[in-house]
Amino acid sequence: MSEQQPEPTVRRGDDVAYEDVDAAEGLSKGVLLGEEHGAPNFAMRRFVLDAGAAVPEHTNEVEHVQYVLEGEYVVGLEDEEYTVRAGDSILVPAGAVHWYRNEGDQQGAFLCTVPHGDDEIRLVE
Repeated sequence: MSEQQPEPTVRRGDDVAYEDVDAAEGLSKGVLLGEEHGAPNFAMRRFVLDAGAAVPEHTNEVEHVQYVLEGEYVVGLEDEEYTVRAGDSILVPAGAVHWYRNEGDQQGAFLCTVPHGDDEIRLVE
């Protein structure tokens, strides 16, 4: 069985809609490329973390990789916290507890790429 090759795609930034993420106040997400845009295996998303915002401890069903675009903020991964800034990369394994905290006065932003599938977010209580 042969898989059909995806079509090359360019998606303009002005076409990306951002939505608030229910799990955290001050976090918004825009899907840059996903299945609905012809990407067969992965979704690339851009997140914006407002100044003073925090994302509670949670897990995801799938591994994801992140690239920090702007700002400086804290990322918690399991039992460690890291201050990240533009140019840093992060690997969050499937099921790993992680969280975010922007203690600065400027927004942070990062790209996040995940494989297609169940990306259910589970808050850690």
